[in-house]
Amino acid sequence: MHIQVLKDDLSRHKTQAAVLINFEGEAKILGVGQEFYSKAGGQIARVIDLGDFKGKNGELSLHYTEDGCLVKRVIIVGMGKRKDLSLERIREGFARAAQKVRSLRLDEFSLSLDFGNLGLPIESVAEAAVEGVILGLYTYLPYKTVEEDNKQKISSLNIYTGNNDLKKVREAVKGAEVVAQAVCFARDLVSAPANEMTPSILAERAKSSLRQKDTKVSVLNKEDMKKLGMNALLGVARGSHEPPRMIVIKYTGGKKSAKPVVLVGKGITFDSGGISIKPAENMDRMKTDMAGGAAVIAIIKAVSELGFGMNLVGIVPATENLPGGNAYKPGDILKSLSGKTIEVVNTDAEGRVILADALAYACRFKPGVIIDLATLTGACIVALGDHVIGMMGTAEDVKKGILRAADVTGEKTWELPLGEIYDDLIKSDVADYKNSGGRAGGAITAAAFLQKFVGDCPWVHLDIAGPSWLEKDRPYIPKGASGVGVRLLVRLFRDLFLEKNKNDS
Repeated sequence: MHIQVLKDDLSRHKTQAAVLINFEGEAKILGVGQEFYSKAGGQIARVIDLGDFKGKNGELSLHYTEDGCLVKRVIIVGMGKRKDLSLERIREGFARAAQKVRSLRLDEFSLSLDFGNLGLPIESVAEAAVEGVILGLYTYLPYKTVEEDNKQKISSLNIYTGNNDLKKVREAVKGAEVVAQAVCFARDLVSAPANEMTPSILAERAKSSLRQKDTKVSVLNKEDMKKLGMNALLGVARGSHEPPRMIVIKYTGGKKSAKPVVLVGKGITFDSGGISIKPAENMDRMKTDMAGGAAVIAIIKAVSELGFGMNLVGIVPATENLPGGNAYKPGDILKSLSGKTIEVVNTDAEGRVILADALAYACRFKPGVIIDLATLTGACIVALGDHVIGMMGTAEDVKKGILRAADVTGEKTWELPLGEIYDDLIKSDVADYKNSGGRAGGAITAAAFLQKFVGDCPWVHLDIAGPSWLEKDRPYIPKGASGVGVRLLVRLFRDLFLEKNKNDS
């Protein structure tokens, strides 16, 4: 979709549909919306006066203008009470509006940023609106052939700034496009069927999508891992005919002396549970167990395109977890890259096993902080539900930054406790650690296990098992892969980057 930002008044331009907003309890639409009261033949005023459109959050109202009007349709989006307005409501409202435009089988529409005083920076409003439009229109249909002719696409969006700062709005819109497209890229990777997204294919997608300046992708194969001593990752990979891959991405946008942030993403491209096999019901969803790895690739894609002045490393251990004659078994003991040994008590707790080697490898980059993203535990879903990221770790400033970023992006994040009290649950009688601490505190004991492999490096763990795949549509997250974590961490890095620039100036 082509997005154009123009410094002008929307009411003077031809468009198939214009999107306006209104607040609950307010009789008039402010800003450019006032221009359409007469042009819509009084429909807008009547529908508000009669109470048929109350402006409640999530409401939509469609109106047709009179002959001769350059704007053919007006779509009014309810935002609820003005005092409750947030960037999340703006994202949701414009996602709903874009979906309405698509349902009308239109190929373009327009919106104005002349809303009256919203009490929010106009660049933030523009950013949220564009994110809502792009993310709300996302579909994953590459394998649909029967209804090919029914795939309606919107080709262009025009944004009119009114009297607002054109430069600020254009920069915000450009950034929003880059980040939203990165989210869609992550959604594509996660949505792909496991036969079309093997570890090797995931590595190739990383290489082909990360060709920006200052970005380099290398891939470790099975032999490389053997030489390094990555026996934990290789142990999980043994049951599959598909060879494992370790994807390593380096983005050097900062000074050579600056410590990198290292992102580690779980990349299980299909998880049957291995010998500790999962129930057949819903096993098809286990193609999504590489959502953390997809997010890492997409985050670096966005950061490199935006040109942030920082150094970033991405590590994605990728393999399948399948049963077979050579599969690793409950009771096996694996010696990890760190030298620490792992007793396998459950082969379905494989994510933390492959991450043990990836985190130890991450420490070799002497990072300022390690952040891992993983669809790690069903226990986190039990604790926090389907829409909240579980966060644990030792890097206090980074955790606070993530919570601030979550307030902006709407990717809800909640910190869970972590400490020595949980260590006894992962102690093994025959090895250094066991890969499952049982049901009690399962999300926390999984993180406690990971902590044993980061040494003294500052570290944050994000368990995205709940929000990585949704069973019901949300306004700008259609059912399926969400791309969670991408906007969150790009926002974190942007805030850190901007703060650094401010301090340096």
